[in-house]
Amino acid sequence: MIVLDTSILIEALSGAGPAAAALRRAIASGERTVLPALVLYEWLRGPRVAQELTVQEALFPAQESLPFGPEEARTASELYREVRRPRGREMDLAIAACALSWHAKLWTANKRDFEDIPRLELWPTAS
Repeated sequence: MIVLDTSILIEALSGAGPAAAALRRAIASGERTVLPALVLYEWLRGPRVAQELTVQEALFPAQESLPFGPEEARTASELYREVRRPRGREMDLAIAACALSWHAKLWTANKRDFEDIPRLELWPTAS
């Protein structure tokens, strides 16, 4: 299972660059890609055009986004205490906690934001 970070969702659904092609390949190969509700929130609050929202809903319906519940909250709070300089990174830590709680890899375009998170495995094909 692959958890999508907001950065990869933006790159893949807002343009036709390498992230779009990589996402198509991942889906075509049968990789289960999931969208946490937290990522959906970040995605929807940004400046989106109708076409991007239509594609997002076709690929990752909002109703199927995975919730941030007690397990994820516990894991995120542990990460907050474990990493250096957690302030200002609360959303990234919460998204990483989703991947860890769901035993999934995280696909991000911002690898540096997640490299220091213990036990987190990043999806290797991020652009």
